[in-house]
Amino acid sequence: MSALYPARDRGYRLLPETVASPHDDLVLSPKSAFRVALAIPLCGSAGLWAPSCIAAAQLAVAELNRGRGICGLPVELVMIDSAVEATVPVDALIDSLIDLGAVDAIVGMHISAIRQRLSKIIQSRIPYIYTPLYEGGERAPGIFAIGETPSEQVGPAMERLQAIYRPRRWAMIGNDYVWPRTSHGYAKQHLQKLGVTLVYERYLPFGLGDMTCEVESLAASRADALLLSMVGQDAVDFNRAFGQAGLDRQMFRLCCAVEENGLLAIGPDNLKRLFSAASYFGALRTDVNACFREAYHGFHGDRAPMLNALGQSTYEGLHFLHTLLERVPEGWRDATGPMARRLRHRSARWLGGDDETAVRPIYLARADGMLFNISEKLG
Repeated sequence: MSALYPARDRGYRLLPETVASPHDDLVLSPKSAFRVALAIPLCGSAGLWAPSCIAAAQLAVAELNRGRGICGLPVELVMIDSAVEATVPVDALIDSLIDLGAVDAIVGMHISAIRQRLSKIIQSRIPYIYTPLYEGGERAPGIFAIGETPSEQVGPAMERLQAIYRPRRWAMIGNDYVWPRTSHGYAKQHLQKLGVTLVYERYLPFGLGDMTCEVESLAASRADALLLSMVGQDAVDFNRAFGQAGLDRQMFRLCCAVEENGLLAIGPDNLKRLFSAASYFGALRTDVNACFREAYHGFHGDRAPMLNALGQSTYEGLHFLHTLLERVPEGWRDATGPMARRLRHRSARWLGGDDETAVRPIYLARADGMLFNISEKLG
């Protein structure tokens, strides 16, 4: 893994994959930095998110270190592979690092199944900022989930698409873990209120690869609309098979976890009638995003990884961590999830106002070529 990224000059270090218990040898520099474990998938189905997440986090570190860093110390990232497919269990690795005093906080951009595992071992020993969209309901002290939830994202998007296209039959397909199942539970209740029928529901394991049978079963359902809650390469494989089968002529897709890297991988011929809803897109035309884009490309250059919601979330997570420890340096241990809604911090999503009035709107976007065309603000 260490051959993948040049460490130190961008403010982070890599740990050997063999570090997994407090008895393993780990050479640490003296306590001269505030070390943040950046827990992101570096392999497996969600590994395609890694470059954007790393690049956005690096920008946040550079900005923080131009000031006082965090708690008066320069910030340094420690890369942690939090993929389901990682060779070392992420919960064992994080537990070891906390015991050793090797990390001071966690910023995690990974699936909810990993968050649930980590929540059992962290126990408010260090702050844990969870950054992506998720199913909602995180209330454990010391864990702060700052991403969109189904009531903010899925519900308004389904309602708007229902009003525009008036599909009579919906289908739902997702990976088999907590976020798709919980989100779809919410979506099914929403469809009942709208008086629309659910005709197909399926949950698939990670890394399935060949989606031919799933696409054929979906076509046989005669659905008019699909809510797709698959992640990373699985979403890419499914959408490629969907497009190659010409199913876009039968139904549209709402894919809230497909971001700009996913569009590139899926390919323009397979993106017809694909929609997403999020509080951030790289093409968002707001003053705050214009400043973010300028800073991001000024730091990384024109060939930087694609800007997208999941990458932006690691940038935001580091700035949230900084603000949290500035505002409540001790009280964070007893604070719960709702603080994430009240604590104003640097982000490319905020629109105007102070802590009480600032909003993070949700936008509906349609795939246009290999980019998202933002059609409207939902709320």
